[in-house]
Amino acid sequence: MMQTIDLRLQVADRVLIDALDWQVAAGQCWCVIGRNGAGKSTLLSALAGLRAPDCGTIQIAGRRLADWPLQALARERAYLAQRHDDAFSYSVIDTVLSARHPHQGSRYWESEGDDQIAHATLAMLDVAHLVQRDVRSLSGGERQRVAIAAVLAQDTPLLLLDEPANALDLAHQVSVMHLLKSLRHDPGKAIIMVTHDVNQVQSLATHVLLLMGDGLWQAGTAEQMMTSALLGKCLGHPIDIVRHGTRLFFLPAEQLHE
Repeated sequence: MMQTIDLRLQVADRVLIDALDWQVAAGQCWCVIGRNGAGKSTLLSALAGLRAPDCGTIQIAGRRLADWPLQALARERAYLAQRHDDAFSYSVIDTVLSARHPHQGSRYWESEGDDQIAHATLAMLDVAHLVQRDVRSLSGGERQRVAIAAVLAQDTPLLLLDEPANALDLAHQVSVMHLLKSLRHDPGKAIIMVTHDVNQVQSLATHVLLLMGDGLWQAGTAEQMMTSALLGKCLGHPIDIVRHGTRLFFLPAEQLHE
């Protein structure tokens, strides 16, 4: 579904990611983990086609990202940014309906089907009651759920999500993670998600990409990557793993390990 070949990303003279050879297949959920400034959001922006690589190639369905027509690319991947800057006054429903534009072809107005999809995704994210609200009047958590609803309404095989649980209260964090987990089981979709919550990774990810912040990286199944040694090295602090029943919890160690 998506592939990077010898990908390098850097900021000024600092190399964030170097020689990334990586494949994402349908049915997989990749979580990207790293410290602040390690290049997680930079990578997601490059995968979305919003930032040119400093070296190497990004492909979707075997085609270079730069070769995709923009409208066709928007039918292949949807991108949830970490921040939402609303410069203009739009209603919630119009914000979500705008995500249906790549599917409209030569139609000027949205179809009844577009409207149904937009309302359905708003209901899934528990914001159906906000359809006529101005997005600029929403709380941070409400705005985030509207943004996720728009991403889902875009109805693409590939989802690129930058901290989707950002600003959400506990109940909505849980519901969004359950929703993403259900999407993970769709054989026609793949998810690449940036998160700082390693416990979310344990419950959601099939695979993990660790960014070390100095160009180095490691990728593999969640079971391979979610170890104390690798997480401690990646995050710069020792990690303890606690088992509770069938679940594992990842906690920062109270004291540095000897």
